Formats: sequence, C-alpha cells, structure tokens
Amino acid sequence: MKSILKYSTKGLLLTISLLMAGCSDFLEYQKYGPGDSESFWKTEVDVRKGLNAFYEYTPVEECTGRGTYWYENCSDNMTTGRTHPDADPIKNFTLSSTTRSALSTPWNEMTRVITKANDVLRYVPKVESLEPALKDNAIGQGYFFRAYGYLWLCPWYGDNRNGGIPIVTEETTVDELDAPRPASVLENYDMIIADLRKAGELLPSYSQLATADQGRPHKTAAWAFAARAALYAAEYDAAKYFPIVIEMCDNIINLTGADKRELHYLAADHNFDDPATNSYGLPASNFSDLFRLENNFSKEYIYSIFGSAERGPKFAGMGFQNGGFGGYNTWGYFNPTAEFYEAFEPDDTRRDATILAPGQRVLHPTSSGVLTNRKIWSLVPEADAEAEGLIAGQIGTGQTSLFCRKVHAVYEVEGGFGTIYSTSGDNLSNRAGTVVMRYADILLMKAEALIWTKGEGNQDAKDLLNQIRKRAGLLENSPATKAALKNERRCELSFEFLPSRHIDLVRWGDAEAAYKQPLHGYTVKFKTVGTDTHVFDPSEKFVAWPARNFDPVKNHVFPIPQSIINKSNGVLKQNEGW
Repeated sequence: MKSILKYSTKGLLLTISLLMAGCSDFLEYQKYGPGDSESFWKTEVDVRKGLNAFYEYTPVEECTGRGTYWYENCSDNMTTGRTHPDADPIKNFTLSSTTRSALSTPWNEMTRVITKANDVLRYVPKVESLEPALKDNAIGQGYFFRAYGYLWLCPWYGDNRNGGIPIVTEETTVDELDAPRPASVLENYDMIIADLRKAGELLPSYSQLATADQGRPHKTAAWAFAARAALYAAEYDAAKYFPIVIEMCDNIINLTGADKRELHYLAADHNFDDPATNSYGLPASNFSDLFRLENNFSKEYIYSIFGSAERGPKFAGMGFQNGGFGGYNTWGYFNPTAEFYEAFEPDDTRRDATILAPGQRVLHPTSSGVLTNRKIWSLVPEADAEAEGLIAGQIGTGQTSLFCRKVHAVYEVEGGFGTIYSTSGDNLSNRAGTVVMRYADILLMKAEALIWTKGEGNQDAKDLLNQIRKRAGLLENSPATKAALKNERRCELSFEFLPSRHIDLVRWGDAEAAYKQPLHGYTVKFKTVGTDTHVFDPSEKFVAWPARNFDPVKNHVFPIPQSIINKSNGVLKQNEGW
C-alpha cells in the first residue's frame, strides 16, 4: 500500500499545480507527500486548494462514465450496446483481476480521494490562521470524502468472507501502510458511519452554503451517505444497522424550513398534456424533468457529481444507442432490457421518462449541436426499417430496441452544445452533473429498513412508498412487501449513479436466480396502421443477452485489481476464487 499512497499524493500535486498556475509562489510547493506536506498546509488559500483537489476524479471516464457502470451493467436492467473486451467479461462474470482500467482506475481514484481526505484531517487542524467556521467545514469535508471514497469501494470489493478494504487514516504512519485487510467489511462500514457522523456535526447545512459552494458536502449529504453505508452493512447484521438507516433517514425527513427535502414535481408552467405548449415534446408528468440542468438543486437534491461541459461526469452520454442517431456520438453503451421495461406498471409515468420504446421520440443533437426530434425505431435508420417491412431489433451485440431516456435530458436543451455538454463525441462531459443521492432514495432506504425489521405491510413503510408512487402517477396502494420495495427501488433509481441495482440484487440474495434468466429485447415490425408506420408488440422478443452463471459466493464481490495487489508488498490478498 505504500506505493499507492505515494502515487495518490502525486494526483494532488498535479491538482495544486493546475490551480496555482500563474502564482509566483508555486515553485515553493514542488513536493507534496508524507513528511513534507506541512510546508503546504499553512494558509486559508492552501486549505481551499486542498479541498478543491477532491474533485479531480470528476472527469475521469472510468469513474464517472463507463467504468463504474460496466459493473452496474451486470444487472438485469441493461445490456452492453456494443462489444468491448472489458465490459463483456464483467457482465458475464468471466473477468480476471488483470482486466485493465475498468477495474484499476476507480480503485486508484478513490484511493487518491481517501489520501487527500487524510491530509486534510492531518494538517488542517494545525492551520492556526483559519477562521473557526472554515476550519470545521474543511475538517468535515475531510471526514465526508474519506467515507465517500471507502463507500465507493466497499460494496464492490469487500465482504465478511474475504475481508474489507485496507484502513488508512490520518494517524497511519508510512511504516503502517502495508496493513492486512480488516477481517470484515463491517469494520469499513463502521468507520464510514463514524466519519459521516462527524461530518454531519461539522459541515454546514445545505441552506448555509453560498451559491458558489453548491455541490459541496453538507450535513444532509453526510447523513444520507451514512444511511446508505448502514443499508449495505445490514446485509450482514440487520439488527445493528437497520436502526441506523432509520435514524439517518429521519434526520433528513424531519428537516424543516430552507433545508427541508421533498420529492420534486414539475414546474407549474410545464403543461405536458398540451402539445401546443409542450416545447420539449415529452410525455405527461415527465419524470426526467428532474434531471435537467435547471433542477440540479431542486428540493430533491442531496448530492451530485458536477463539472463543466469539457471536464465533467460522462455517464449521461453512455446511454446513447450505438451509432448515436447518426450524429454526435457513436459509443453505444447500456441499453435497457425488456425485463426492465416490463417491471413498470402500465400507468407508471416513470417508464416513458426512463425508457424510450420503438416509435417514441426524443430530442437529440446532431454532430453540429442542432436539436432534432428523432423517432426511436429498431436502432437502424428509419428509412431502411420501413423499406424492409419486418425488422428484428437486434443490431449489434446486446441491442434491445430500447433507449435510455432518463439521463439523456441534458442533451434535450437548445443551445446546450458546448455550454451544457461537450462538443466532442469522444468526451461526453456535461455540466448538468450526475445524481448520486436524492430524497427519493432516503424514502426508499427507510421503507426497506422498516419492512425488514417490522415486517411486511408496515404502515409507515406504506406511507413512504406511496409518496414515491404518487409522484409516479400511480395509485397510493403499496402493500409494503419486500417484493414491492424491491421493484420501487428498481423503477425509481435505475440508470442513476451508485444506487446500484446489481448491488441490491446481491445483498438481497436475488442475483443468482435473476442472472440465470436471459435478457431480452423487442422485435419491431413496420407496417402502415392509419397514419403510423410502426407497430410495437411487446410480446415479440429476442434474446439480447444469454443467461449467465453467477456464483453467489465468488461473485459476491469483484476481484481486486492485480496491479493494486502487486503494489502491496504481498500483504493485500485477492478475493477468493479470482
């Protein structure tokens, strides 16, 4: 682990060099690492630059683009829209520990985040010139980001059988860095929860953040991530951790005034039932409105990853169909499955806002940024499809004839080319950000804790789930069963960042059965019916991805990247079976 820490500090040195470019005193800080960092942490300017360094992972594609979502792609919600030597073995559970950046980059980046957090916790308390409120805020961010880095890694790599993630704190000496893995990942979760409790005590409330600081950690975000850590830990010890889930969720649910969080509804002037005023061309009660730039900080917001049009998170572009409608992008990853489409109740307004089926339309930029109103067919040009008369939707490995609409909202804005999203088809950065935590997840986490501890049919859980259903345009009749909770999480949180369907299936013990089933797409027929040339019959499907073998013991976690193990002087042990 020594080499990991040393490598991580180089990332912060680069950040500081970028932030301080043009400053006459930059050369005073040529070194930044264990033993010499005290030469840096001297002033408020130093502290602010150190805090900004947390966000260097934001534009790294293997973190906020394909990398993490190649893992999530294991779930039954999606397939990979094109072949890829890294992505396909991950989905099929045939990957090895030497699979390249898909595995190693997120580990390295989160290790850097943890290292930077430890430096903040180690040195900021010694900066005597800091105003007390800023010092508390900075230390709170240190605790927040250390927990955030570990929470990113733990569900994918740690469990009770193999152990957790090596624990490194601000008190760890260089000689102690090569420590063995903790015996259980619960040691990590306990540390994460403790760190986030401290962060919640020290960080300002969201309403206290200056406009320029929106997007940084705050009390509510700390409590929310503590709830998520406890939710994952409850897989191993429900009696201990589900009460913590409820406690942290209640901290948020009971907020009042400017800090009160609630589900976001459409703005009053968005009349989606009236085609004359519906400038977006979207269905009624459009759920994807929540993910538009103007709603980044709606009442539902808790935490997102933000950046710029050129250096921002990239996942929004990963849902494009292969070929990118002939313009702007040709990556073609992550297509929804027929199984996911059918998980929605017919009247659920989230379905058409999350998934576009053949014949529906979406606003999409061409390579020059001009918005066009495109119809979804069978992932082939419309003219070609009509000429054939009967077309199967399977074009390329894993295509399903379905399109991920939910996170596409950032591209449905006139004038967004180069201002909201990148002009480069090979970049896909955007300014709207990527949602990591929102209020709906708080309601769902508490409901799950209540159902698992107080039994199915719990009235408080019903009330929470019915809030979710009401916003989705459904009857408020949830039975608050485990099955109902699982499906609400699936339909509400899909294609978002880090609330993972795959992790949910694994921790519920449902992954083996789910992955034994093949995943399907829809066959699309074209013929004239009145003025329409499209017939979409959901009963006609094809296998878009074959059934897979999931070993609930071995595949409970992924392999630790071999490159990381090689740096640990033989101390870091690989997960069993890999």
